[in-house]
Amino acid sequence: MQYHKLKNWQSIPELKSLHDLSTPPKELYFAGKWNPDIIKNCSAVVGSRKMTDYGARVVEKIIPSLIMQGKTVISGFMYGVDQHVHEVCVENRGKTIAVLGWGIDTPLFGSDLALAKKIIASGGILLSEWKTLKAAHWTFPARNRIVAALSSEVFIVEAAQKSGSLITAAIAAKLKRKLWAVPGPVTSRTSKGTNQLIASGKAQMWLGTDHLPGEYETDDPILEILQNEALTADEIARKLKNPVSETGANLSLLLLSGQILEKGGKYYIADVN
Repeated sequence: MQYHKLKNWQSIPELKSLHDLSTPPKELYFAGKWNPDIIKNCSAVVGSRKMTDYGARVVEKIIPSLIMQGKTVISGFMYGVDQHVHEVCVENRGKTIAVLGWGIDTPLFGSDLALAKKIIASGGILLSEWKTLKAAHWTFPARNRIVAALSSEVFIVEAAQKSGSLITAAIAAKLKRKLWAVPGPVTSRTSKGTNQLIASGKAQMWLGTDHLPGEYETDDPILEILQNEALTADEIARKLKNPVSETGANLSLLLLSGQILEKGGKYYIADVN
């Protein structure tokens, strides 16, 4: 894959936010076609490498909304939430920047290479501050500071108590970037970090797109089923012929968006009156 050095990046107006860092990158390399316009209005979406069904649904809800706002979506290109962010962005015809935790000349293979090609073909870029460097424990936190600095806001989708995403969150807060965290089930390890960010007041809780009274995503099969009767998660799963775990994740997202309510183990369409 061809790559280029971004000459005199310090003088590029669209990259001035990187000067907010106490240790800005000395050099920048990229793969793809350089277009300064995609740097002007960026949001970062990052999360756990152990993405759950719930996390995937959240990503699929956040990304189209950001694209509609004209945002370029930044993430870290690692498996899990980050790569799903890039995939969903490309699928929705958005622009995305993958900030690498290794040197730009590191060969990519398999699904990583396929995703990189999709990002570039859609007008996005791969970005790294290193030309030649193997990935190491310290390179990912270093990458995270660039992800946060380039963005006006950062969304943390899923994060365990000890997670690289929490490093990104801490950097974002220090740089005074808007910080969002997606709440999750209290029983989920991958939501402990995001729930703590919210509970401590370090991040604002992201609950999804607000819905107008009487306005529902009628293409959601769960909402269609609940239009007629209240059901338990097991009953909904049986009707949809889906795994209970997947149905539970989808119900959590609908609860957070305010479209349904839960009482006594049964789920109801929210009262819009």
